[in-house]
Amino acid sequence: MILDPLTGKMRRKKYMLNRYKTTKARMEMARQKIIWIIQEVQSGWNPWVKATTTREFTPWATVVDRYREYIATAGRKGLLKNKTAYDYRSRMNIFEQFLEESDCRPQYIYQFDRALCVEFLDYLYFDRDLSAVGRNGYRTWLSTFASWLIDKQYIGRGNNPVADIRMMREEDKYREPLTKEALKSLSEYLMEHDRLFLLACYIEYYMNIRPEEMRHLKIGYIDIQNCIVALPGKFAKNRKRQEVTVPKKVLKLMIDLGVFTYPSQYYLFGPELTPSTEQVAVNRFRLEWARIRKALNWPSTYQFYSLKDSGISDNIDRYGLLTARDQARHSDAATTNRYAKVKHTAHVELQDWDGDL
Repeated sequence: MILDPLTGKMRRKKYMLNRYKTTKARMEMARQKIIWIIQEVQSGWNPWVKATTTREFTPWATVVDRYREYIATAGRKGLLKNKTAYDYRSRMNIFEQFLEESDCRPQYIYQFDRALCVEFLDYLYFDRDLSAVGRNGYRTWLSTFASWLIDKQYIGRGNNPVADIRMMREEDKYREPLTKEALKSLSEYLMEHDRLFLLACYIEYYMNIRPEEMRHLKIGYIDIQNCIVALPGKFAKNRKRQEVTVPKKVLKLMIDLGVFTYPSQYYLFGPELTPSTEQVAVNRFRLEWARIRKALNWPSTYQFYSLKDSGISDNIDRYGLLTARDQARHSDAATTNRYAKVKHTAHVELQDWDGDL
Protein backbone atom coordinates (compact mmCIF):
# COMPACT_ATOMS: atom_id res chain seq x y z
CA MET A 1 0.00 0.00 0.00
CA ILE A 2 1.27 3.46 -0.86
CA LEU A 3 -0.23 6.95 -0.71
CA ASP A 4 -1.89 8.22 -3.89
CA PRO A 5 -1.44 12.02 -3.78
CA LEU A 6 -4.45 12.52 -6.09
CA THR A 7 -6.90 10.97 -3.64
CA GLY A 8 -4.97 11.36 -0.40
CA LYS A 9 -5.63 7.67 0.32
CA MET A 10 -3.52 4.54 0.48
CA ARG A 11 -3.82 2.31 -2.58
CA ARG A 12 -2.53 -1.14 -3.40
CA LYS A 13 -0.30 -1.39 -6.49
CA LYS A 14 -0.38 -4.74 -8.28
CA TYR A 15 2.35 -6.20 -10.47
CA MET A 16 1.32 -9.21 -12.56
CA LEU A 17 3.90 -11.99 -12.84
CA ASN A 18 1.77 -14.59 -14.63
CA ARG A 19 3.87 -14.25 -17.77
CA TYR A 20 6.53 -16.31 -16.03
CA LYS A 21 5.85 -19.97 -16.68
CA THR A 22 7.03 -21.69 -13.49
CA THR A 23 6.37 -21.06 -9.82
CA LYS A 24 10.11 -20.86 -9.19
CA ALA A 25 10.56 -18.15 -11.83
CA ARG A 26 7.62 -16.16 -10.45
CA MET A 27 8.93 -16.36 -6.89
CA GLU A 28 12.42 -15.25 -7.95
CA MET A 29 11.06 -12.31 -9.95
CA ALA A 30 8.76 -11.36 -7.04
CA ARG A 31 11.76 -11.32 -4.68
CA GLN A 32 13.72 -9.06 -7.02
CA LYS A 33 10.71 -6.81 -7.57
CA ILE A 34 10.18 -6.37 -3.83
CA ILE A 35 13.81 -5.37 -3.28
CA TRP A 36 13.64 -2.89 -6.17
CA ILE A 37 10.34 -1.37 -4.98
CA ILE A 38 11.64 -0.87 -1.43
CA GLN A 39 14.75 0.88 -2.72
CA GLU A 40 12.77 3.12 -5.07
CA VAL A 41 10.17 4.10 -2.48
CA GLN A 42 12.88 4.95 0.03
CA SER A 43 14.42 7.28 -2.58
CA GLY A 44 11.10 9.12 -3.03
CA TRP A 45 9.53 7.21 -5.93
CA ASN A 46 5.74 6.82 -6.02
CA PRO A 47 4.08 4.44 -8.53
CA TRP A 48 0.97 6.65 -8.69
CA VAL A 49 2.92 9.72 -9.74
CA LYS A 50 4.07 10.28 -13.32
CA ALA A 51 6.53 13.00 -12.34
CA THR A 52 10.20 12.30 -13.06
CA THR A 53 11.85 15.19 -11.19
CA THR A 54 11.30 16.72 -7.77
CA ARG A 55 10.23 20.07 -9.32
CA GLU A 56 7.26 18.29 -10.88
CA PHE A 57 6.00 17.76 -7.32
CA THR A 58 5.76 21.53 -6.79
CA PRO A 59 2.23 22.41 -5.58
CA TRP A 60 0.01 23.88 -8.29
CA ALA A 61 -0.86 26.95 -6.22
CA THR A 62 2.84 27.72 -5.71
CA VAL A 63 3.55 27.54 -9.44
CA VAL A 64 0.57 29.76 -10.29
CA ASP A 65 1.75 32.37 -7.77
CA ARG A 66 5.24 32.32 -9.30
CA TYR A 67 3.78 32.62 -12.80
CA ARG A 68 1.76 35.67 -11.76
CA GLU A 69 4.88 37.20 -10.20
CA TYR A 70 6.76 36.56 -13.44
CA ILE A 71 4.04 38.30 -15.48
CA ALA A 72 4.05 41.32 -13.16
CA THR A 73 7.84 41.61 -13.24
CA ALA A 74 8.05 41.09 -17.01
CA GLY A 75 5.41 43.78 -17.48
CA ARG A 76 7.26 46.29 -15.29
CA LYS A 77 10.59 45.66 -17.04
CA GLY A 78 9.12 45.87 -20.53
CA LEU A 79 9.69 42.20 -21.38
CA LEU A 80 5.95 41.95 -21.94
CA LYS A 81 3.70 44.68 -23.27
CA ASN A 82 1.19 45.93 -20.72
CA LYS A 83 -1.66 44.61 -22.85
CA THR A 84 -0.01 41.18 -23.10
CA ALA A 85 0.64 41.03 -19.35
CA TYR A 86 -2.99 41.96 -18.66
CA ASP A 87 -4.17 39.33 -21.17
CA TYR A 88 -2.06 36.59 -19.53
CA ARG A 89 -3.37 37.48 -16.05
CA SER A 90 -6.95 37.50 -17.29
CA ARG A 91 -6.64 34.11 -18.98
CA MET A 92 -5.05 32.56 -15.91
CA ASN A 93 -7.92 33.92 -13.80
CA ILE A 94 -10.45 32.26 -16.13
CA PHE A 95 -8.47 29.02 -16.02
CA GLU A 96 -8.36 29.12 -12.23
CA GLN A 97 -12.09 29.83 -12.10
CA PHE A 98 -12.73 26.81 -14.33
CA LEU A 99 -10.56 24.58 -12.14
CA GLU A 100 -12.31 25.78 -8.99
CA GLU A 101 -15.85 25.36 -10.29
CA SER A 102 -15.22 22.02 -11.99
CA ASP A 103 -13.44 20.68 -8.89
CA CYS A 104 -10.47 19.45 -10.94
CA ARG A 105 -7.72 21.73 -9.65
CA PRO A 106 -4.35 19.93 -9.79
CA GLN A 107 -2.51 19.38 -6.54
CA TYR A 108 0.90 19.25 -8.18
CA ILE A 109 2.19 20.77 -11.38
CA TYR A 110 2.81 17.41 -13.09
CA GLN A 111 -0.99 17.01 -13.21
CA PHE A 112 -1.20 19.83 -15.75
CA ASP A 113 -1.77 17.49 -18.70
CA ARG A 114 -3.38 17.30 -22.13
CA ALA A 115 -6.73 16.02 -20.84
CA LEU A 116 -7.07 19.01 -18.52
CA CYS A 117 -6.20 21.47 -21.30
CA VAL A 118 -8.69 19.89 -23.73
CA GLU A 119 -11.46 19.96 -21.13
CA PHE A 120 -10.77 23.65 -20.48
CA LEU A 121 -10.85 24.53 -24.20
CA ASP A 122 -14.07 22.54 -24.66
CA TYR A 123 -15.58 24.42 -21.72
CA LEU A 124 -14.70 27.74 -23.36
CA TYR A 125 -16.05 26.78 -26.78
CA PHE A 126 -19.14 24.78 -25.87
CA ASP A 127 -20.17 26.13 -22.46
CA ARG A 128 -19.06 29.77 -22.57
CA ASP A 129 -19.84 30.10 -26.29
CA LEU A 130 -16.46 31.50 -27.27
CA SER A 131 -15.84 31.70 -31.00
CA ALA A 132 -13.16 29.63 -32.71
CA VAL A 133 -10.99 32.77 -32.61
CA GLY A 134 -11.48 33.13 -28.84
CA ARG A 135 -10.86 29.45 -28.21
CA ASN A 136 -7.68 29.57 -30.29
CA GLY A 137 -6.49 32.57 -28.28
CA TYR A 138 -6.71 30.52 -25.09
CA ARG A 139 -4.99 27.59 -26.78
CA THR A 140 -2.10 29.92 -27.69
CA TRP A 141 -1.92 31.17 -24.10
CA LEU A 142 -1.89 27.61 -22.74
CA SER A 143 1.03 26.88 -25.06
CA THR A 144 3.01 29.89 -23.75
CA PHE A 145 2.20 28.84 -20.18
CA ALA A 146 3.43 25.31 -20.92
CA SER A 147 6.62 26.73 -22.46
CA TRP A 148 7.21 28.76 -19.30
CA LEU A 149 6.73 25.62 -17.20
CA ILE A 150 9.27 23.78 -19.36
CA ASP A 151 11.78 26.63 -19.11
CA LYS A 152 11.44 26.58 -15.33
CA GLN A 153 11.76 22.76 -15.37
CA TYR A 154 8.36 22.21 -13.77
CA ILE A 155 7.56 19.77 -16.59
CA GLY A 156 9.87 17.84 -18.88
CA ARG A 157 10.86 19.15 -22.30
CA GLY A 158 9.16 16.28 -24.07
CA ASN A 159 5.95 16.62 -22.06
CA ASN A 160 4.33 19.78 -23.47
CA PRO A 161 0.61 18.93 -23.01
CA VAL A 162 -0.54 21.57 -25.51
CA ALA A 163 1.77 20.68 -28.39
CA ASP A 164 -0.62 18.33 -30.22
CA ILE A 165 -3.87 20.21 -29.47
CA ARG A 166 -4.79 21.62 -32.84
CA MET A 167 -5.96 25.13 -33.57
CA MET A 168 -9.57 25.32 -34.71
CA ARG A 169 -10.21 26.63 -38.19
CA GLU A 170 -11.85 29.96 -37.62
CA GLU A 171 -14.44 29.48 -40.34
CA ASP A 172 -15.43 26.10 -38.96
CA LYS A 173 -18.67 25.66 -37.06
CA TYR A 174 -18.58 22.44 -35.13
CA ARG A 175 -22.29 22.31 -34.42
CA GLU A 176 -25.40 22.31 -36.57
CA PRO A 177 -29.03 23.10 -35.68
CA LEU A 178 -31.37 20.27 -34.77
CA THR A 179 -34.04 19.34 -37.28
CA LYS A 180 -37.71 19.44 -36.31
CA GLU A 181 -37.68 15.65 -36.21
CA ALA A 182 -34.69 15.65 -33.86
CA LEU A 183 -36.34 18.21 -31.58
CA LYS A 184 -39.47 16.07 -31.39
CA SER A 185 -37.44 12.96 -30.59
CA LEU A 186 -35.56 14.85 -27.88
CA SER A 187 -38.75 16.18 -26.33
CA GLU A 188 -40.40 12.76 -26.24
CA TYR A 189 -37.31 11.04 -24.85
CA LEU A 190 -36.68 13.57 -22.08
CA MET A 191 -40.35 13.86 -21.16
CA GLU A 192 -40.26 10.15 -20.38
CA HIS A 193 -36.74 9.73 -19.01
CA ASP A 194 -35.37 13.02 -17.67
CA ARG A 195 -37.67 16.02 -17.21
CA LEU A 196 -35.04 17.85 -15.16
CA PHE A 197 -32.71 18.00 -18.14
CA LEU A 198 -35.69 18.78 -20.38
CA LEU A 199 -36.04 22.04 -18.45
CA ALA A 200 -32.42 22.92 -19.26
CA CYS A 201 -33.11 22.13 -22.93
CA TYR A 202 -36.24 24.30 -22.87
CA ILE A 203 -34.28 27.23 -21.46
CA GLU A 204 -31.58 26.84 -24.10
CA TYR A 205 -34.07 26.51 -26.98
CA TYR A 206 -36.82 28.96 -26.01
CA MET A 207 -34.84 31.51 -24.01
CA ASN A 208 -31.39 31.26 -25.65
CA ILE A 209 -29.65 31.49 -22.29
CA ARG A 210 -26.05 30.31 -22.55
CA PRO A 211 -24.99 27.27 -20.46
CA GLU A 212 -22.56 29.34 -18.40
CA GLU A 213 -25.32 31.90 -17.71
CA MET A 214 -27.76 29.11 -16.89
CA ARG A 215 -25.48 27.91 -14.09
CA HIS A 216 -25.95 31.25 -12.31
CA LEU A 217 -29.74 31.45 -12.60
CA LYS A 218 -31.53 31.67 -9.28
CA ILE A 219 -35.20 31.06 -8.70
CA GLY A 220 -35.63 34.62 -7.49
CA TYR A 221 -34.61 35.96 -10.92
CA ILE A 222 -37.85 34.59 -12.39
CA ASP A 223 -40.90 36.87 -12.46
CA ILE A 224 -43.81 34.43 -12.81
CA GLN A 225 -46.50 37.09 -13.17
CA ASN A 226 -44.77 38.90 -16.04
CA CYS A 227 -43.13 35.80 -17.59
CA ILE A 228 -39.65 37.32 -17.39
CA VAL A 229 -36.27 36.23 -16.11
CA ALA A 230 -33.79 38.98 -15.27
CA LEU A 231 -30.12 38.15 -15.90
CA PRO A 232 -27.72 40.16 -13.70
CA GLY A 233 -25.00 41.88 -15.68
CA LYS A 234 -22.15 40.14 -13.86
CA PHE A 235 -23.27 36.78 -15.27
CA ALA A 236 -24.30 37.86 -18.78
CA LYS A 237 -21.79 37.55 -21.61
CA ASN A 238 -21.81 41.28 -22.38
CA ARG A 239 -21.89 42.23 -18.65
CA LYS A 240 -25.22 44.08 -18.99
CA ARG A 241 -28.41 43.36 -17.06
CA GLN A 242 -30.95 41.90 -19.46
CA GLU A 243 -34.47 40.54 -19.44
CA VAL A 244 -35.63 37.47 -21.31
CA THR A 245 -39.17 36.29 -21.90
CA VAL A 246 -40.10 33.00 -20.26
CA PRO A 247 -42.68 31.22 -22.47
CA LYS A 248 -45.62 29.79 -20.54
CA LYS A 249 -44.63 26.33 -21.74
CA VAL A 250 -41.34 26.66 -19.84
CA LEU A 251 -43.07 28.07 -16.75
CA LYS A 252 -45.49 25.15 -16.73
CA LEU A 253 -42.65 22.65 -16.68
CA MET A 254 -41.01 24.57 -13.84
CA ILE A 255 -44.25 24.43 -11.87
CA ASP A 256 -44.71 20.72 -12.61
CA LEU A 257 -41.17 20.08 -11.34
CA GLY A 258 -41.88 22.02 -8.14
CA VAL A 259 -39.21 24.63 -8.83
CA PHE A 260 -41.05 27.42 -7.04
CA THR A 261 -41.40 25.45 -3.82
CA TYR A 262 -37.70 26.14 -3.18
CA PRO A 263 -36.34 29.35 -1.63
CA SER A 264 -35.73 32.20 -4.07
CA GLN A 265 -31.99 32.31 -3.32
CA TYR A 266 -31.53 28.73 -4.55
CA TYR A 267 -29.83 28.13 -7.89
CA LEU A 268 -32.28 26.83 -10.48
CA PHE A 269 -29.86 24.02 -11.34
CA GLY A 270 -27.85 22.32 -8.62
CA PRO A 271 -25.47 19.33 -8.79
CA GLU A 272 -28.41 16.97 -9.41
CA LEU A 273 -30.17 19.45 -11.77
CA THR A 274 -32.68 20.24 -9.02
CA PRO A 275 -32.75 23.62 -7.20
CA SER A 276 -29.94 23.84 -4.67
CA THR A 277 -27.70 26.13 -2.67
CA GLU A 278 -24.85 24.79 -4.83
CA GLN A 279 -24.36 25.42 -8.55
CA VAL A 280 -24.39 22.74 -11.20
CA ALA A 281 -20.87 21.81 -12.38
CA VAL A 282 -19.43 23.78 -15.30
CA ASN A 283 -19.54 20.81 -17.69
CA ARG A 284 -22.66 19.01 -16.41
CA PHE A 285 -24.98 20.16 -19.22
CA ARG A 286 -22.45 19.12 -21.85
CA LEU A 287 -21.85 15.71 -20.27
CA GLU A 288 -25.58 15.14 -19.84
CA TRP A 289 -26.13 16.09 -23.47
CA ALA A 290 -23.46 13.62 -24.59
CA ARG A 291 -25.35 10.86 -22.78
CA ILE A 292 -28.63 11.81 -24.46
CA ARG A 293 -26.95 12.13 -27.87
CA LYS A 294 -25.61 8.60 -27.51
CA ALA A 295 -29.02 7.27 -26.50
CA LEU A 296 -30.63 8.87 -29.57
CA ASN A 297 -27.73 7.88 -31.87
CA TRP A 298 -27.09 11.46 -32.99
CA PRO A 299 -23.98 12.84 -34.72
CA SER A 300 -21.37 14.76 -32.71
CA THR A 301 -22.36 17.94 -34.59
CA TYR A 302 -25.56 17.99 -32.53
CA GLN A 303 -24.33 19.92 -29.50
CA PHE A 304 -26.26 21.20 -26.49
CA TYR A 305 -25.75 24.67 -27.92
CA SER A 306 -27.46 23.50 -31.13
CA LEU A 307 -30.71 24.02 -29.23
CA LYS A 308 -30.04 27.76 -29.21
CA ASP A 309 -29.38 27.78 -32.96
CA SER A 310 -32.62 25.90 -33.57
CA GLY A 311 -34.59 28.10 -31.19
CA ILE A 312 -33.41 31.32 -32.80
CA SER A 313 -34.24 30.01 -36.27
CA ASP A 314 -37.72 28.96 -35.15
CA ASN A 315 -38.25 32.30 -33.42
CA ILE A 316 -37.33 34.20 -36.60
CA ASP A 317 -39.78 32.13 -38.64
CA ARG A 318 -42.63 32.66 -36.20
CA TYR A 319 -42.15 36.13 -34.75
CA GLY A 320 -39.69 37.96 -36.96
CA LEU A 321 -36.03 38.92 -36.91
CA LEU A 322 -36.21 41.75 -34.36
CA THR A 323 -38.09 39.70 -31.78
CA ALA A 324 -35.63 36.84 -32.18
CA ARG A 325 -32.70 39.22 -31.93
CA ASP A 326 -33.94 40.65 -28.63
CA GLN A 327 -34.78 37.27 -27.13
CA ALA A 328 -31.28 36.03 -28.00
CA ARG A 329 -29.79 39.33 -26.76
CA HIS A 330 -27.78 39.65 -29.94
CA SER A 331 -25.95 42.81 -30.94
CA ASP A 332 -23.34 43.37 -33.63
CA ALA A 333 -20.75 45.63 -32.08
CA ALA A 334 -19.30 46.53 -35.48
CA THR A 335 -22.53 47.21 -37.34
CA THR A 336 -25.84 47.07 -35.51
CA ASN A 337 -24.86 49.17 -32.51
CA ARG A 338 -23.67 51.97 -34.83
CA TYR A 339 -27.15 52.51 -36.19
CA ALA A 340 -29.66 51.16 -33.69
CA LYS A 341 -29.60 50.28 -30.03
CA VAL A 342 -30.83 46.77 -29.43
CA LYS A 343 -33.82 46.80 -27.09
CA HIS A 344 -33.20 43.97 -24.61
CA THR A 345 -36.72 43.73 -23.26
CA ALA A 346 -39.29 40.98 -23.00
CA HIS A 347 -41.90 40.39 -25.73
CA VAL A 348 -45.41 39.62 -24.53
CA GLU A 349 -46.23 37.61 -27.65
CA LEU A 350 -43.59 35.03 -26.71
CA GLN A 351 -45.56 33.96 -23.64
CA ASP A 352 -47.68 31.67 -25.84
CA TRP A 353 -44.76 30.31 -27.86
CA ASP A 354 -45.08 26.56 -28.31
CA GLY A 355 -42.34 25.54 -30.70
CA ASP A 356 -41.06 22.23 -32.03
CA LEU A 357 -39.32 21.11 -28.83
